[in-house]
Amino acid sequence: MVQPSPARARLVRLCLLGLAGLLGPTAVLGLSACPAAPTEARVETGEAPSPGPAAHQSPAAHQSPAAHRTLGPEFVLAPETGEVRAIVAAEQTRAATEGRELLVYVGATWCEPCQYFHGAVDDGRLDATFPTLRLLEFDLDHDRERLQAAGYGSRLIPLFAIAGPGGRPSGRRSEGGIKGPEAVDLLTTRLQALLHAGRADRASLDAAP
Repeated sequence: MVQPSPARARLVRLCLLGLAGLLGPTAVLGLSACPAAPTEARVETGEAPSPGPAAHQSPAAHQSPAAHRTLGPEFVLAPETGEVRAIVAAEQTRAATEGRELLVYVGATWCEPCQYFHGAVDDGRLDATFPTLRLLEFDLDHDRERLQAAGYGSRLIPLFAIAGPGGRPSGRRSEGGIKGPEAVDLLTTRLQALLHAGRADRASLDAAP
């Protein structure tokens, strides 16, 4: 096979860079969310998921350093067995007595936005933003079937969901993210909006006759 000359190879690279400039960052971001299966992510992005920052372990093994702080977001690992709605309902009760806001969180070890968000929680970067947030953590690969049975299935991860009475999904949720460190800022903005909507819902219920 004839190898292209160095000048021709350089011209091809310049053309590709120009095409990337025309497509713009939006096209790149559109390929960056994590589908709720690692094999799908490889097809959509054309590459295996990046390991990102220190990949967090599965819920069965992960122990978040945030759990040792009195303020700031914290991960609570869901039991490996049991009905999801019952688990969520029990955690709702505990969170309420301890002054915590609860979200159901679904991630995976191969999900890059999940890894970046875990890192931000563990190192305390989100303590001031979410001082009372508690994340009940499920692992998609381990818990997929029981999550779907309980109504917490999703097309993309990370999934953050507000639970309603009895641990049932409320319909308030955020799915997916972007690759790279910017994932933390995006997810932070989404969570602020999600929590605000959840507080408004609870205020409406409390005010109802």
